[in-house]
Amino acid sequence: MVVHRKKYRPWNPQAYRHDLFSPDGRLPEDDLVFFLLDLVEHLDLEAFYASYEVETRGAPPFEPALLVCLLLYAYCIGVYSSRKIALACERNLAFLAIVGDDRPDFRTISDFRKEHLPCLADLFVQVLRLAAAAGLIRLGNLAFDGSKFTGQASRHKAMSYGYMHKEEARLKEEIQALLTQAEQTDAQEDAVHGSRRGDELPAELKRREDRLAVIQAAKTRLEEQARAEAEAEQQRRAEAEAQRQRSGKQRRGKEPAPPSAVPADKAQCSFSDPELKMMPQSNKGWDYATNAQASVDGAFQIIVACFVTEAVNDKEQAVPLAEATRENLHAAGIELPPDESGAAAKVPATLDAGYYSEAAAAGLEERGFDPHMATGRQRHNQGPTPTASAPLPTGATAKEKMQAKLRTPAGQKLYAQRKTIVEPVFGQIKGARGFRRFSLRGLLKIAGEWCLVCLTHNLLKLWRYRCAPSVT
Repeated sequence: MVVHRKKYRPWNPQAYRHDLFSPDGRLPEDDLVFFLLDLVEHLDLEAFYASYEVETRGAPPFEPALLVCLLLYAYCIGVYSSRKIALACERNLAFLAIVGDDRPDFRTISDFRKEHLPCLADLFVQVLRLAAAAGLIRLGNLAFDGSKFTGQASRHKAMSYGYMHKEEARLKEEIQALLTQAEQTDAQEDAVHGSRRGDELPAELKRREDRLAVIQAAKTRLEEQARAEAEAEQQRRAEAEAQRQRSGKQRRGKEPAPPSAVPADKAQCSFSDPELKMMPQSNKGWDYATNAQASVDGAFQIIVACFVTEAVNDKEQAVPLAEATRENLHAAGIELPPDESGAAAKVPATLDAGYYSEAAAAGLEERGFDPHMATGRQRHNQGPTPTASAPLPTGATAKEKMQAKLRTPAGQKLYAQRKTIVEPVFGQIKGARGFRRFSLRGLLKIAGEWCLVCLTHNLLKLWRYRCAPSVT
């Protein structure tokens, strides 16, 4: 045995194997897991219990409150895989504080998450109500933004629109050849053995028919997307032409060709998740993703509303996000701050140039917001110089009015806060918590998971500002 001169702390792993570790004695008193265990008692989880109450037979299921708390804690600390959550329930002391000795397997966790995604919207509102009661929502500046998150769709199981035509024609030929061969075989067997049932479908024919149906469905989806994009482009051109006529400017160059409602040959659709579209990524590449939207309050970076869309850009998302924000504020019982006359004041909202259009600005104003929207990109460190508010010329366009609002000292100060409100939220979700890819497939399920991510973001803000509800 080697004798060391240095004295070290005692270590006896054989004894540790037989020690009983208590989470309450080993974890800090203000640990996140204890905050969530106290919080769950104050939440209304009847919607999670409802699906179990209709069936009284069978073995007792896991307590829904346990699984809700388990999912909330896992998403808070960046563990999103049901298998990794189940493994942590065996090895992580904080997870053991939730589940104890009765540990759910990964399938139970996965099924519970998928089956109760619709219940998360109400849970989001409840947490929003707690944040408002704790004074974390001030409605002094609501910043809107969106970010791309990749989904569970493989680029290797995708097909372009041009290749779909070739593959569809080839499969039709093969199906027709198999049908002709089957008819000849039937005729030969009828001559020898008499009549047969005739309802058997050859395996090769069934496989090709299934593949043909999948390809035709993907073609239909691409054609619908192309029609929607063509209509949006036509509307954008009409708005630009109307603005040119108001300002008296002439079109430069030739008039562009009308937008095509036929998909390009290179347009792709993934068979693993057809609802996702190819979107540009931050690394200048392309991948199947969704556009996750969020409106964030400027006081403590609380997410007020969230949803996902398949739209590549944010041009049409300002009004839906404003409507979702107003609905959540109303559902949470959060009143708008009053103005000098005592009426509800318009809430300042800051949005980048990707959201701007005259219709979007007007829609925000109609829904009780005071929009501050950039109307175009600016070079780095070359923003407009603040100027005192001056009367606008007669006949000024909505775009010119918005530009003048942002050039005022108050407007520029308010808009400058946007990048410190909403953009750090996406950085915290992607960088600190490591959430960059959705685990589920289909827009409806993805929307539920995004709601869970935003819900746990708000819970972390509550915990970090030590606003845990008191236990009576």
